[in-house]
Amino acid sequence: MERRISFITLAVRDLSRSHEFYIGGLGWQAELHVPGEVLMIRTGARLVLSLWVSTEFEAEVGPIARGDGVPPITLAHNVASPEAVDEVLALAQRCGARVDPARQREWGGYSGYFADPDGYRWEIAMNPDPIGQSLLPEGPGSAGGPAEL
Repeated sequence: MERRISFITLAVRDLSRSHEFYIGGLGWQAELHVPGEVLMIRTGARLVLSLWVSTEFEAEVGPIARGDGVPPITLAHNVASPEAVDEVLALAQRCGARVDPARQREWGGYSGYFADPDGYRWEIAMNPDPIGQSLLPEGPGSAGGPAEL
């Protein structure tokens, strides 16, 4: 098996709310949208974020564990500078996301979090380590700011 992930699928309670947040708010583009069922957003050359209505998700995958706290997953978006971290978090907040402000981290980076309408937490990070830098897009306009989110 090749080392790669093709889809990240998240179960959502209200697909129209998720559509408004990701497409209307963050400005992403839908690759596939079946109202009331699924929203797919290409996030990389070979990576798709799939937001699936929870009832449809459960019908195929199985029962969802429910309880208090945050979902046991985070998604991360790396950018090139602390200023870009703050810009993306401000955009998410304008879209209605709950935001935990960015701060300097013990591991040497600068990051903060926002939660989408279903509580999935996105880390927005400037990671100065080689692995973090290797994830940034290359070329003109690769500052990693909101336009690239």
